[in-house]
Amino acid sequence: MQISSKEIISLIGLTSIIFLIAPLFLILYVLSYNRRKKKHHEETLILQKNFETELLKTQMEVQEQTLKTVAYDLHDNIGQLLSLTTITLSSINLNDSRNTAEKIALVEDLTLRSIKEVKALSRLLHGEEIVSKGLSAAIEFELEWLKRSEKFEITFEHNNMAIISDNAKDTILFRLFQEIINNIIQHAKATGIIINLEAIEDTLKLTIRDNGVGFDVDEILKRKGGMGLHNIKRRSAMINGTASIVSTKLNGTIITINVPYK
Repeated sequence: MQISSKEIISLIGLTSIIFLIAPLFLILYVLSYNRRKKKHHEETLILQKNFETELLKTQMEVQEQTLKTVAYDLHDNIGQLLSLTTITLSSINLNDSRNTAEKIALVEDLTLRSIKEVKALSRLLHGEEIVSKGLSAAIEFELEWLKRSEKFEITFEHNNMAIISDNAKDTILFRLFQEIINNIIQHAKATGIIINLEAIEDTLKLTIRDNGVGFDVDEILKRKGGMGLHNIKRRSAMINGTASIVSTKLNGTIITINVPYK
C-alpha cells in the first residue's frame, strides 16, 4: 500500500505542528510552575512574618501579665509588710526594754520576709528565662503566685515533659495558660482548678478544668465579648494545634489544647 504525496505532506505538517506546540506547552507549564512556586514562597514568607509578629505580641503580653503580677504583689504583699514594719517601728517605746526587744524581733522578721518577697519578684521579672526552662516549670512558677491568694484548690499534674521542647510554642502555650487562668479568676467563680500537662507521642496536651459556674460556649463565641475564646482557638491553630472548649452552666469548664511537637 503506497502513501500518496498528499498524505505525506499532511503527516509532515501534523508532525511539525506537534513539534511546535509541544515546546509551547512546556514553556507555559514551566511559567505556570514558577508562578505557583513564587506564590507559595510569598505565602510562606507572609505566614512566617505573621507568626513572628504574633510571637512578639505574645512575649509582650507575657511580660505585661508579669508586670501586673509584680504590681499586685508590691501593693498587696510587700506593701503590707513594709507598712507593718513602719507601724511596729513607730510604736516602739524605748523606756520599755521588754516591749522594745519583742518589737525589734518582729521588725527583723518582717524585714526578712520582705527581702524574700523581693527576691521572688526578681525571679518573676525574668519571665523569658522561666519559659526557657520548660513549659511545666513556667506553669508551676505561675501557680505559686496564684496559691498565695488561698482562694483556689489547685492541682497540677505533668509527665514526660523532658522530651518536649520548643521555645516559640512554649511561649504561646504559656500565654494561653495565663489567659485561661485569668478568665477563671475573673468570671468562673471557681474554688478548684486542675491543670494537666502531658506528652503523648509527638503531641503536647494541656487541659485546664475548673468547677465554676460555666457558660454556653456557642452563645459566647457569637458575641463580641467572646474574643477571648476566639483568641484561644486562633493562637492554638497558629502553632498547628487545636483547642476544645467544653462548658455547661453550673458544671464548670474544660479547655483542652493539643499541639504537635517534633
